[in-house]
Amino acid sequence: MYALKNKVQLIGNLGNAPEVKTTESGKKLARFSVATNESYRNAKGEKVTETTWHNLVAWGKVAEIAEKYLTKGKEVAVEGKLINRSYTDKEGNKKYITEVEVNELLMFGGDKPTA
Repeated sequence: MYALKNKVQLIGNLGNAPEVKTTESGKKLARFSVATNESYRNAKGEKVTETTWHNLVAWGKVAEIAEKYLTKGKEVAVEGKLINRSYTDKEGNKKYITEVEVNELLMFGGDKPTA
């Protein structure tokens, strides 16, 4: 059960191509966002779809895979853990952010071969 304490699984579509950087130590870092959709019927019986955006970060080999294969709109499944961090913006205000640190990545579908 210990492994389940901080585990996130998402299936959604990429909002952008990953932004990839290489750290001073040579390790790759990829940042990207994924949108998940949830549908339900409201009190009037109308179908409502809500979209939630999730900020993701990947390191090392997972970042390399994201850089090579992920493109805007691609459907992916990710597994990782929640990371909370804070930073100070240019105006001196402290900001808080929650991200998913991805440790597994699965891409759906495939590129159609060109004839």
